[in-house]
Amino acid sequence: MTTLLQFDFPFDGPWGARMTEALSGLAEDIAAENGLIWKIWTENEVEHRAGGIYLFADETNAARYAARHKARLESFGVTGIVSRSFSVNAELSAITRAPL
Repeated sequence: MTTLLQFDFPFDGPWGARMTEALSGLAEDIAAENGLIWKIWTENEVEHRAGGIYLFADETNAARYAARHKARLESFGVTGIVSRSFSVNAELSAITRAPL
């Protein structure tokens, strides 16, 4: 069953195009993760928060990645990390046009 993973954490920037430039290498690394179907990058400059919404093919790969990514963020000095995992109801999601 596909698994949705959500990360949200304090972030002081950069934002927008500068974020893209600074984190493209990280994006390429994340794109190579086993079981990753897609990731949506999130940023909120007003609240100084960033993160992402990930869709994984299964719970095992999502859990493995969550542990790895949390450790990576902590190695950057990030605290206050919020991570949540959800099972995806594919049938209802198809009705509402989710790209599954």
